[in-house]
Amino acid sequence: MLDIKIQKTTTPKAKPDENRLGFGNYYTDHMFVMDYTEGQGWHSPRIEPYHALSLDPAAMVFHYAQESFEGLKAYRTKEGKVQLFRPEKNGERLQSTHERLCIPTIPVEDFVQAVKTLVEVDRDWVPSAEGTSLYLRPFTIATEAHLGVKPSDSYQFLVIASPSGAYYEEGLNPVKIYVEDEYVRATPGGTGFIKCGGNYAASLAGQMKAHEMGYSQVLWLDGIERKYVEEVGSMNCFFKIDGVIRTAPCVGTVLPGITRMSCIELLRDWGYTVDCETRLSIEEVMQAARTGHLEEVFGTGTAAVVSPVGQLYYEGETAVIGGGKIGEVTQRLYDTLTGIQWGTLADEKGWVVPVE
Repeated sequence: MLDIKIQKTTTPKAKPDENRLGFGNYYTDHMFVMDYTEGQGWHSPRIEPYHALSLDPAAMVFHYAQESFEGLKAYRTKEGKVQLFRPEKNGERLQSTHERLCIPTIPVEDFVQAVKTLVEVDRDWVPSAEGTSLYLRPFTIATEAHLGVKPSDSYQFLVIASPSGAYYEEGLNPVKIYVEDEYVRATPGGTGFIKCGGNYAASLAGQMKAHEMGYSQVLWLDGIERKYVEEVGSMNCFFKIDGVIRTAPCVGTVLPGITRMSCIELLRDWGYTVDCETRLSIEEVMQAARTGHLEEVFGTGTAAVVSPVGQLYYEGETAVIGGGKIGEVTQRLYDTLTGIQWGTLADEKGWVVPVE
């Protein structure tokens, strides 16, 4: 168990209007910090007032992108209690990312304790307006000052928190997705299955192109044949075709989302057939749309939870899904997940972790 030292701010910030939060615009009074030093391991866990970081210009994170991050939320129930959703799964995924990037791993129990402690200290920042939450961003950066390609000898692990509303401006209205056929997000053997900033930097060109064409997000295809659907920039993606719900397998190029795995569990509990092992081609998706067999498309992720997709654009062809309206399965998943997260539905899965 970590011995976390707590230093509270003497100049607390004014809290923003909970009805105008947006996403990722505001930050709480405190942050969690823990250091790693070669030969000493992870040490000095602490809560400090939120502040700018001071790093050497030669810090290896700037030059060789040795860094990782996670995303999860704290929710306030109607009774005023605060709770997390499956934080241990984020801790496990962070370990996977660290292993791939040659960063020393952090025990899952230490990860969860760090997150819970920050939420406890900044508990008053967890918003209570409908649809709001406290978004948590744990991340690790290489801090050694060295201009040479190798794993860093020192790191910092930090957690910051941001009271936030809906991720998409559309809210729960269906979003429009552009299917990217020029750029590539991930290839086998690469880093597509982990959460590191480089994956997202490489996706920006496609994202900007999509925005210029009026689309909210990009659906990426596989990097080898450019024919199989993988994931959306910030979400895993599901397709309901003839009653079967399909999503790309996590085989090294797709992020194993916590919301993705939760949706798969719920869908199977409800009796749906979920195929998350077989690759699905974009041509199959478009053909299903042409013939009326593409019943629903939705994205899943911590930030958006469940987001309906009303339109797909691929190589000059537009597929409109469900008349541009949210589908029955999508709505049920959203209602169930958010009900568990905000405490309006019983947690029969043991997913909720209360913050004392």
